[in-house]
Amino acid sequence: MRTSRFPARSNSRRASAPLLVLAAGFLLTEGILDSRQQIERIHHCGKGKGATNTLRVDLVAGVEVDPAELPKWLIEEDDDYMVFDKPGWLVCHPSKDGPWSSLVGAVKEWKQMDVSHLVSRLDRETSGVILIAKHYDAASAAQTAMERRMVLKTYYALLKGELKEPVMVDQPLGPDETSHVAVKTAVREGPGTLPAATFFEPVLVANGYTLARVQPHTGRKHQIRAHAFWLGLPVIGDKLYGGDDSLYMEFIAHGWTPRLAGALEMGRQALHAAKLEFRFPPRITRTFTAPLAPYMKEFVIAKMGFSEAELDTVLAT
Repeated sequence: MRTSRFPARSNSRRASAPLLVLAAGFLLTEGILDSRQQIERIHHCGKGKGATNTLRVDLVAGVEVDPAELPKWLIEEDDDYMVFDKPGWLVCHPSKDGPWSSLVGAVKEWKQMDVSHLVSRLDRETSGVILIAKHYDAASAAQTAMERRMVLKTYYALLKGELKEPVMVDQPLGPDETSHVAVKTAVREGPGTLPAATFFEPVLVANGYTLARVQPHTGRKHQIRAHAFWLGLPVIGDKLYGGDDSLYMEFIAHGWTPRLAGALEMGRQALHAAKLEFRFPPRITRTFTAPLAPYMKEFVIAKMGFSEAELDTVLAT
């Protein structure tokens, strides 16, 4: 089954309001930042004639990697690559908050490496396979395979709603012009959009939820999450692509709140990178995998009613 190109699911813009602009690129409606507990600095940015009432907000540093835990995330290592199972609370890229605040920074500290090459990357809340190359030749082989689309990526996603049959979503993505969140993308047509295709296959379906095997055929920002939302089957725990942008804005401003706990069934988005399969002979023909994240396993058993044996069986296929 392939989806039609349009009409796409639309979002109506809320009444206009003054905006706050975060340094990280997020937009917040004014009034969200009642508490300053997670805010380090606030800078007025709007100056001069016609300037909007905007602020830049720098958030306090997040949690750091425990050096004793990092070796447990290492799945595989050889002379060329290190493969990690990234938890769903950690950024990949080095940040200003120090080396132990990101996976790459922590790995460099642990291994005492001057240079490393991040081949694959994931959003902070997405768990799963991350590939780091140890030297230029290994990085070049893997990154060239990525650029030429000779890598099969497989994810697992928990979706809110029941997907009855496999579906290829072939819908262009571009900046969401109806949202106050600057980083949000959406299915739409027109200037600024790019082709995007994602294959969703139901693996387990029960009690209003779906565990789906997902394969993105392109590499657009937030592609899986945006396409799942367009299908009407948002990723469980997704604060940005769940239909209410204010949840995301509240989380950025205040962290986890009682309102978020009541609205979302999981504290982070239920999206896991399970496999990277490189098909680029003779330079690289390898497959790297990471087991399904424990928090997603627990959801399938507790909320969907499947046994651990049933889950293991479908994951093995």
